[in-house]
Amino acid sequence: MGPSDEELCARIAERDAEAFDLIVERHQARAYRLACSILGNEADARDVSQDAFIRLYEAAHSFDRRARFSTWFYRILVNLCIDHRRRNRWWRRFVPLTGPDDDPDAPAIDPPSTEPGPLEEALRNQSMERLNRALGGLSPHQRTAVLLQIQQGFTSKEIAAVLNCSENTARVHLHRAINQLKKVLKDK
Repeated sequence: MGPSDEELCARIAERDAEAFDLIVERHQARAYRLACSILGNEADARDVSQDAFIRLYEAAHSFDRRARFSTWFYRILVNLCIDHRRRNRWWRRFVPLTGPDDDPDAPAIDPPSTEPGPLEEALRNQSMERLNRALGGLSPHQRTAVLLQIQQGFTSKEIAAVLNCSENTARVHLHRAINQLKKVLKDK
């Protein structure tokens, strides 16, 4: 067990390159998966997650050690993803939503315990496409709330901190997102 993320962030504020490397190593795969889930594009997810680490390095001095590092960092990442989606709205209609499973070099979300057969793989891909389309229909805050809870295991309080809203508002985002996903996935 090494130093905590909070301790590493304090060292990064003092421009400790080794601490920065450790933080990147610890959070790179999760940051990429979250960005990919929000943006639906692997290349953009790589760029935005790298930008989040650059922002972390630049803003490490502003980290309040009373907060959890993960909440602070993922808030940076989510805000960059939302900004990226806003800047690139015009072409989203022409690029299908894809998941990290399309890139064999991308970190796996759920590594399979056995090799799937062709039928299982086709069904899984079809299910992932439906889920990605359903997630794409959610508002950015709803999508982010669901992904933070499912992928990162965040509580509604932590989601609220990342989205910069009240805990009740975070719960509303989750509730509406889940209801919308149920409706869309049930209708298909």
